[in-house]
Amino acid sequence: MEQIQQDVKQAMKAREMQKVRALRMLSAALKNAQVDSGGTLSEEEELAVLRRQLKQREEAAEAYRKAGRGEQAAGEEYEAALVREYLPAPLSEEEMEGIVERAIEETGASGMKDMGRVMGRATALAGGRAEGRRLAELVRSRLQ
Repeated sequence: MEQIQQDVKQAMKAREMQKVRALRMLSAALKNAQVDSGGTLSEEEELAVLRRQLKQREEAAEAYRKAGRGEQAAGEEYEAALVREYLPAPLSEEEMEGIVERAIEETGASGMKDMGRVMGRATALAGGRAEGRRLAELVRSRLQ
């Protein structure tokens, strides 16, 4: 959160108003989450807020594209790219496959009935660095 505040100041000095607006939006989302939690946010909670913001921006960009509103879509994509800068690097496909294998081994899963347990463990092992949808696809293909 401190890094975002510093980046807001730098963007203001550089007169990058689009960046200032996007960073202020992120800062406001983090502050709202902090107020809602009644205290300070842990690093994991901050990352969860940033992931939600990223997902919202990606969904909005897609909706604008489908509606033929390219300029608004570009603005949302810019904001999404900015949010990504504050998130840890996503896992590679090979790393996700390794996590799925480890989760299956650790849970002793033998079929689709165990998908929930495997997903829970795989999500924990990924530490928020993998898209849940893609993890689910890998788990499903491995358990079938």
